[in-house]
Order: sequence, then structure tokens, then C-alpha cells
Amino acid sequence: MAEHNITVVIPMAGLGTRLRPHTWSKPKQLLYIAGKTVLDHVLDSLRSLPDFEHIEWVNIIGYLGDQIRAHISHHYPQLHVDYVVQAEPQGQSHALKLAEDHLRGALLVLFADTLIETDFSFLSNEEADAVAWVKAVPDPRRFGVAEVDERGWVRRLVEKPNALDNNLAVVGCYYFREAQALLAAIDTQMRQGLRLKGEFFLVDAINILLQQGLRMRTQAVDIWLDAGTSDALLETNRYLLDHGRDNTSEARHRSRVTITPPVYIHPQAEVEDCVIGPYVSIAPRCRVDRCVLSDAILEEDAVAKGAVLHRTLLGRRTNVILSPKSLNLGDDNVIES
Repeated sequence: MAEHNITVVIPMAGLGTRLRPHTWSKPKQLLYIAGKTVLDHVLDSLRSLPDFEHIEWVNIIGYLGDQIRAHISHHYPQLHVDYVVQAEPQGQSHALKLAEDHLRGALLVLFADTLIETDFSFLSNEEADAVAWVKAVPDPRRFGVAEVDERGWVRRLVEKPNALDNNLAVVGCYYFREAQALLAAIDTQMRQGLRLKGEFFLVDAINILLQQGLRMRTQAVDIWLDAGTSDALLETNRYLLDHGRDNTSEARHRSRVTITPPVYIHPQAEVEDCVIGPYVSIAPRCRVDRCVLSDAILEEDAVAKGAVLHRTLLGRRTNVILSPKSLNLGDDNVIES
């Protein structure tokens, strides 16, 4: 693949309502899991792309998007990134239409609340017009799925099918050999008013292309993780800690800290007199004292003292400080909190 021959578009303008209260103050892509932000994990997943350092990046941002600009500028200064602002949430196709001036040639679209593990290096020799990444799931009825013919070509994409016979869920990652063809289909979609609940979904534009003869195939992913809800964040944190993000060997050198792996404790976090783990991620500059933590994520500068926390998300600069109690109880008492 020639230099600058692919553009990666990451739509990130959604409000993240399913992750409130955390997304009142930051985009969901900057939530912290297993030592990094969700966006960092997404970018890491793309490092197998041909000529990663010279790719053209287009980030579509909206509410609190300046935080994404600052994060990318600080942590990825080597990347060439353009930003497009989607001020009103009118859907995925609308977001790509706004980025039209930046889209030429080959295009990869990846939605940033989806984490996948796959090797993108094959794209340098890809012959299909388009590729949809999929994952076989037991029950496809709450996902979009790809219907394929006997030769493996995608016939159409179906949102939330009623039947169970087609289980290839699309995971929010698409490759198009020619961006202009997709943009033309989006124009057609908008002229025809193909929208759902006021938003233009990319699936409808892709189906227009498939009706016009687009040769799209599927590419299976081994791992597909969700970062769109609080429960999903904790589940994804567990998976990542189980698969390479555990730093127990470094963290257990701290004095007066008992660790049950896997955990990730940032070197700049202060942790004393605690029992930590399993499945705990503690971000930089956190202060944790006299706590018992399990299945929890503490974001930057959070403070926890005297707390027993399970299945917990603490946002940036949150303070949870509980005072010790002295009890003098006779027989047959029950204390609950």
C-alpha cells in the first residue's frame, strides 16, 4: 500500500448517554480501563495497519471534543490528524458527510466504543471493494448482522434481525477501497430520507452500495469488546487485565499492600495499607489508603480512603473518604450499611 493511501475515520461525536454521569464531563472515549483510555486501546488495535505512522487520521468530534484534541496532541504528536466537528447528533452517515473534504481513496471507519483484536496488515493486498468485520454471536437479535451468499459475499446488512439463523454480528469496523463511492451512497441515503429516530445510519448507505453491486466480504475478529456502558467497561477491564495489561509483578513491591491479581496500578498512584484486586485499575496520581478494592476502576487523581468498594467506577478527582467507626455491641446485634 502506498504511503498516505488510507484514511482512518473515528466518529466520536456521540453524547455517551449510557455512560453518565461520567460523560457529563468527558467524552466516553477518554474513560480509563486497564492502564489507558478507551481511545488509546482503540489506537493500539490499529497499529497493524500498513504504514501506521503515515496514515491520515480524521477524528469526528462533538460534545467536549476539545478534550480529545488535547489527548491526541499530547500522547500522539507524531500522527497527522484532522478534526471535523459534528455539532448535532444526526448519525454516522451524517458524520462522514461532514468529513467529505478529507476522504479520498481507501477508507477505514472504526467506531470508538468498540475494541477489537484483529490483524489489519492484509489491507495492503485487499482485492474486495469493501470489508465488514464480524463476530459470530449466540444471539444476533440485538446487533446488526451481515447476510452473506454461498460465495461469502455480503448481500445486505440487517439491523436487529428477528431470526437466529444468521449470527455474523457487525462490530463497527468497515473498510472501503474508494471513499467517493461511499460518499455518493450517503448522498443517496440523505435524498431518500433513510434515517432511524432522526439519525442517518451507515448501514443504510452500505446497503445502497450493495444494491449497486459492491463486492463486500466479511473478516472475522477473535475478540470484540464493548465500552459503551458502565457494566461493559468493567467487563472489558477484566478481559484486558486477564490478557496482558496486568502489572502485578511491579505493583506488589509496594509496602503494606496486598494484591490479588490481575490488577493495574499506575506507578504514579499512591497506594498504602490496602487490599487490591482482583480486576482493579488505578490511574495516575490516585491516592488510595486503607481500602479494600475489587472489580473497580479509579480514574486520574481519584482519592479513596477507608472504603470497601466492589464493581465501582470513580471518575477523575472523585473523593470517597469514609471515617473509621468504633463500635461497642452486645449480643444479637445486626449492623448493615
